[in-house]
Amino acid sequence: MAIAQTMNGALRRLPAWTIYIVGAVYAVWEFWRALNQIGPYLVEPINVLERAYGEIALILMVVGLMVTPLRKLTGVNLIKFRRAIGVTAFFFVLAHFLVFAILDVQSVSRVWEEVVKRPYVTVGMLSFLMLIPLAVTSNNMSVRKMGAAAWRKMHKLTYPAAILGAVHYLWLVKGFQLEPIIYLVAILGLVAVRYVSLERQKQPA
Repeated sequence: MAIAQTMNGALRRLPAWTIYIVGAVYAVWEFWRALNQIGPYLVEPINVLERAYGEIALILMVVGLMVTPLRKLTGVNLIKFRRAIGVTAFFFVLAHFLVFAILDVQSVSRVWEEVVKRPYVTVGMLSFLMLIPLAVTSNNMSVRKMGAAAWRKMHKLTYPAAILGAVHYLWLVKGFQLEPIIYLVAILGLVAVRYVSLERQKQPA
């Protein structure tokens, strides 16, 4: 508990917009490495960059889903960062899509063909489309206009969007790889924990 209090004290002094800055710097750094074919970008830099952006988006989704369970289990409070984490996750999903659309297939018609022809692209696109209204309404003005109840209900799209994102990654990789399975299991577990918590809240005292 003392460790959690110390961490919470440090976190209170850290502004939420720090997440945006770190995310932007990381995105630019990865793009620069791909542009100069450094490290893992020596071979197929576009595909590696596309996957790097998608993977960090999944990591941020997992972190966002962990905020409430982490507070309940350890007392560490990341609530004030949750919106920034979610918006930054969308930014990386958008970057992932743009690398795919502009640098990889390089054609709107080809994008549509890939969505129709390849199931893993279809699943990824569904996840992306679900995240768009969440990113657009991740602000206080939208909460006031929609009402808190309607806003919270719409933002439950986070759960299927995260699951579809993990399925997209699992379906994308060739052969058996443990990493996408870990992401899927983690997201399914966190969504299940959230569902159980919501069901308990509905029960009368």
